[in-house]
Amino acid sequence: MTKTFALIGAAGYIAPRHMKAIKETDNRLLAALDPSDSVGIIDSYFPEARFFTEFERFDRHIDKLRRRNEAIDYISICSPNYLHDAHSRFALRSGAHAICEKPLVLNPWNVDALMEIEEQCDKRIYSILQLRLHPAIISLREKIRANPDKIFDVDLTYITSRGRWYHTSWKGNEDKSGGIATNIGVHFYDMLGYIFGDLKSNKVHIRENNRAAGYLEYAQARVRWFLSVDSKDLPEQVAGKQPTYRSITVDNEEIEFSGGFTDLHTESYKHILSGEGFGLEETRHSIELVADIRHRQLTPNQGEQHPYCARHL
Repeated sequence: MTKTFALIGAAGYIAPRHMKAIKETDNRLLAALDPSDSVGIIDSYFPEARFFTEFERFDRHIDKLRRRNEAIDYISICSPNYLHDAHSRFALRSGAHAICEKPLVLNPWNVDALMEIEEQCDKRIYSILQLRLHPAIISLREKIRANPDKIFDVDLTYITSRGRWYHTSWKGNEDKSGGIATNIGVHFYDMLGYIFGDLKSNKVHIRENNRAAGYLEYAQARVRWFLSVDSKDLPEQVAGKQPTYRSITVDNEEIEFSGGFTDLHTESYKHILSGEGFGLEETRHSIELVADIRHRQLTPNQGEQHPYCARHL
């Protein structure tokens, strides 16, 4: 049965993946909201969708549909990070389920508040945790679970170059984005907990506007991680050739997971629509971790630092 959708945050980088997912699961986007009107991408998917630049008019339209017994089934949320919990509440109060981009919220207590409104409205809030659906990550998890007594050594590196605009936008404002570790790292922290079990220890070595690094101990892993939005941090072999570099090694063996990213939102939607989506409790580990990284004192320790830290310490 075809479901109806609305979209909050239609002009950003990630919104087209949600439009594509709605289209590829044979559903309909009826309305979209964004303060920016640079949303011509909608024409590629749902040219008949109503579009609003003001929340109040969008709210009125969604409410009108509800009063006509044509209530929206799902509201997808691609707004700035600090607005996710407010827009999730709006979705539920409008009689819709919410599908929210990462990070679901910036602080753990926001998860508890959303759980309360889920109970009140009898609707669900789903988070996009697409790396859990990546075949390479699923395969790695199975390998780790088959060796329950082994502790693995992991190096995680993610560098995604951003220009000067990044720090002028909401993404460069820690109060709105949560900072580098939250904005570009939250999926990886979710993945690490999903694969390696309970978190035992968290140390932060670098926390800057452009980059962050640290050391994590899980039930089955020791993890050195490095995140950056500075092109100067790209390794020699890719500098000047590509803007992004992802690497995960487990016991010095590279895990290939670069391909397939663009299809994972559609897979996430399929899971949600079949009743198997990731809910609030599944987000708790990564939200607690990024909040802790944001406030933790720096603890330099050469034996635990990622190799890239040497450039900046």
